[in-house]
This record gives sequence, C-alpha cells and structure tokens, in this order.
Amino acid sequence: MSELVTGEAVALELRPAKLPSRALAVLIDLIVAVLVYIAVVIGLVAATSSLDDAAQAAMSVAAFLLVLVGGPIAVETLSHGRSLGKLAFGLRVVRDDGGPVRFRHALVRGGVGMIEILMTFGVVACIASLVSERGRRLGDVFAGTLVVRERIPVGRAGVVPPPAPELAGRFAELDLSGVPDGLWLAVRQYLTRMHQLQPQVSWSMASRLAADVAARTGAAVPPDLQARPAVFLAAVVHERQSRQARQQPRYESGGDHAVTSVSPPAVAPVSEKDVKAPENPQSRSTGFAPPA
Repeated sequence: MSELVTGEAVALELRPAKLPSRALAVLIDLIVAVLVYIAVVIGLVAATSSLDDAAQAAMSVAAFLLVLVGGPIAVETLSHGRSLGKLAFGLRVVRDDGGPVRFRHALVRGGVGMIEILMTFGVVACIASLVSERGRRLGDVFAGTLVVRERIPVGRAGVVPPPAPELAGRFAELDLSGVPDGLWLAVRQYLTRMHQLQPQVSWSMASRLAADVAARTGAAVPPDLQARPAVFLAAVVHERQSRQARQQPRYESGGDHAVTSVSPPAVAPVSEKDVKAPENPQSRSTGFAPPA
C-alpha cells in the first residue's frame, strides 16, 4: 500500500490503482463515449442535411470535442473523480493530497488525455503509468492527481475513537448525504493518526477537515466545538457509523434474532486534550498552524 501525504504531513493509506484496472475503466468510458458520439453524429447529420460540407465537418469536429473531451471532464467534475468505468472497478481520481478533484484538475486531465489516450491509442498513457511509481499517466502528473482504489478491505482500516459521552446523539439530525467518500476517508485517517502528529499540525488539519465537513453538511461547526475540531469530527464520524450499523443489523449465531445495538470500540474517547489549538491567535483565524 502506498501512502499519500497531505500538506499537513498526514499520511493517508490510499491504494493507487494498478494499470489493468485503470485500462479497463478507461475502455468502458471510451465505449460509452463513442456510442454517445455516434448517436450525436447521426442526429447532427439528420438535422444539418441542408448545410454544405464545410458546415457539416465543423459540426462533426464540435461534436467530437464536446462528447469525447468535454464529456469526461464534466463527468469527472460533477462526480468528484468517478466516471462510469471507475465506478465499476471501485476507482476514484483524487488530488495528490487525497482531496476531491475540481474542474481545473479534470480539465487538465481531459486535455492531456486527448493526446496520450485518444491520439496515441493509449500507448503513451500505458508507458507513463508503467514508469510512474504510483501508476500516474501524464494527465495526472500535470493535474496533480492520482487514481486510487476506494474498495479497501475493512480489516486494514484503523479504529476511530468514539466521541466524548456528552456528544452522543447530538448530530442525529445532521444531513450527511452530501459528504463525499473521499472526505470521509480523509477524516478517518486523520482520527486514527492524530496522536502521532505534533499538536499544532494536528489542530490545523482537524480545523481544515471540520470546515470541509461543515460545508458539505450545510451546518456550521457548533460554537462550543470550533476550538475542538477533532472532537467535532469524531462525533460526526461516530454518528455516520451508527446510522450504517442501524441499516445493517447483525444476527446472533444459532438463531434468527436480529441484534441492532452497536457496542463502542474499546478506545479512549476524543477529548479537548487530544488536539489543542495553537497558542498563536493568528493560527486560529487562518486554520493553519505556524511553523515550529
């Protein structure tokens, strides 16, 4: 397993995707894109039959760029790095620091991909992926992205400490559907490793993740937890795990009785002593810790 290191020196245990799975995912995406392109061209030919040859050629080029280049860029941007092929193989495009990709990343990947995949039939992309230590093609290198595997065995995941007892059930009404899987993974990796970080670095990373989670849920971090972002993250993750456990009841051996209660792991709860805010007041306003 390869580790991705964020700007705050937090190592994320993400698995870079291998060339075979990436190639198959690209093949599925290309098949879908070509089928859509053929349908669009047939529609354009029928709609522009009265135009001259030059106009029809221009329309064909525009359709090519729109479907085979603009289509993947739009899909990657809107799905945060998950195209149809990547979804089938459990892959996702993320930034080098493990965060979700934006439009500029998808634009660079799509522009370079037109050359190294479409114009060279994937030869350049395959060579670049084989040479790269993390299997990145040229589009990933220029965009600062990486294709990783999302389907990681559960047994390899670290244990997330439960929140403080007084926070149990406090976020039961919070809408967590808008938080992407990549952000959940980053939060889990942080919570399992925050005790290995320096206090200022840990607090800075927790503040940034808490702000991202709050933006996705549409609810601000409670005022009493703004100085304790790690406590907020642990409470929200525990709430998500509790909801998942209620949706997947376990069964006692030797019977059909479903047991839906969830016992907390034997790990000390996260408290305000675990992650302290830096002493520098400026770091509280910016969310970044000052240099040591």
